[in-house]
Amino acid sequence: MNVRILPSILSADFSRLAEAVRMVEEAGADMIHVDIMDGHFVPNLTFGPGLVARLKPITALPLNVHLMVANPADTIPLFLEAGADWISFHYEASPHVHREVNLIKARGCRAGVALNPATPLILLNEILNELDFVLLMTVNPGRGSQEFIEASLNKIVRLRQWVSGLQLDIPIQIDGGVTPDNLERLVQAGAELIVAGSAIFKSKDPAEVVRRMKDIARGANRS
Repeated sequence: MNVRILPSILSADFSRLAEAVRMVEEAGADMIHVDIMDGHFVPNLTFGPGLVARLKPITALPLNVHLMVANPADTIPLFLEAGADWISFHYEASPHVHREVNLIKARGCRAGVALNPATPLILLNEILNELDFVLLMTVNPGRGSQEFIEASLNKIVRLRQWVSGLQLDIPIQIDGGVTPDNLERLVQAGAELIVAGSAIFKSKDPAEVVRRMKDIARGANRS
């Protein structure tokens, strides 16, 4: 597996985002994760497409955008235009998942569908082979610094078995409560795209945490 670390700038110092992005890029981060919340699908309100457009020229890393919004069909074109490289939206928010996935892919962007912790995997049955990745929320979406939901571990295992059984190349992205302490278990369960926010940016040395997580991921991937 190609395990990649995606620092989430939701937990970074908003007044120094450019510095935060450069710091984790130099430490070996593989993508920058951008959480978009609209105040409707989730209670919090965060960034808009303007931030993605501003990040684009300051980093060589792909921008992995997670849309926690009530009307993804209206929002996706704005982030495609802003320069997002990977976009996920929530199955729970869209009555036309197939249409949204193809809208993203038509612009050369990687398309993913996100599932809340209590949303069953079987709902992906008719769209799985169209996806570039699947995002499993391992906390309930809407705010940072939550604890990992332990039941999510089995969900990761079941999705990995399903994807592998179909011989599909679809990485599993996880988001929520990821720390260096639980990372090994998550990678061994089958997670490949590892989003971490508070564990990185709320630490005294974010760059060192990124390097440590890369090392843990490599070790877990070999075992």
